[in-house]
Amino acid sequence: MQQHRQSRPSSLRKAACALAAAGLAALLAPATAAEIPTDPGDYVALPAGTDLGILYYQRAEYKAVYADGKRLAVPFNLVTDIGVARWVHYTKLGDYLVTPQVIIPFGKVDVRSQSASGVGDPIVGSALWLVNRPEEKRWATVSAFVSLPVGKYDGAQGPINLGENRWKGVLQSSYMTALSANLMLDLVGEYALYGENDDFVGLRRKQDASYGGQVHLRYNLSPATALSLSYYHDFGGESKLNGVAQHDRMNNSRFLVGLAGFVSPTVQLQLQAGKSLKVTNGVKESSRINLRLVKVL
Repeated sequence: MQQHRQSRPSSLRKAACALAAAGLAALLAPATAAEIPTDPGDYVALPAGTDLGILYYQRAEYKAVYADGKRLAVPFNLVTDIGVARWVHYTKLGDYLVTPQVIIPFGKVDVRSQSASGVGDPIVGSALWLVNRPEEKRWATVSAFVSLPVGKYDGAQGPINLGENRWKGVLQSSYMTALSANLMLDLVGEYALYGENDDFVGLRRKQDASYGGQVHLRYNLSPATALSLSYYHDFGGESKLNGVAQHDRMNNSRFLVGLAGFVSPTVQLQLQAGKSLKVTNGVKESSRINLRLVKVL
């Protein structure tokens, strides 16, 4: 009986640590996803002077929490309904094409009897094209983003927040090329650095750098319509609470299948569906639906 009483708090602590590993990824994307998840064709260069207004709606359900690759025996049900507003401007910096942009997440997160809603931490950044050869269908970029800790945050709620109460920096590199007349391959690498959250349930939370890869295959059914398959894998990001390692390093993956098409010359719609494939530490996504509206301005 005494052993049972001790095991339950341990499971709850592990669940809290696994949730901490999720962070804002549960808002912009699954806990098993990149800090700045990309979509197929995101790094195709558009002409300088182009503006994009983008709206996302993302609904995801998480039914389980994992620690050290094992599902924890704790009741769990997390649902996220998240919108994202994004503005992207294509312009020239010397001889290089760049895209200054702003990303603002908002919405609601529900986990059992607890919920949080409001606006998350805005993200600012830009991509820079090192290779821009549309005639060869080949592009390469480097990108940098900063997440600003001004979103809604309540330290007593722990990981169930739209804001993170910390700075975050994300570096990405990408390479896109045609594999055939109608088949495109996107490869994206990411590296993320995290500031300190000094009010995580009354504790100080630090997190090691995380890194990962994203792969997109996109098949053009027509000049205006494409099918896609996306794979995301993330590593690292172990956290410490008051200096104590939580052993919550990520080794997580997920997939999405999608259909995108232009419904007018300047409006594109995209639908994606998927879920987690593997979660070592964090919450496992049982289902996800992403909708995206892009308006070329």
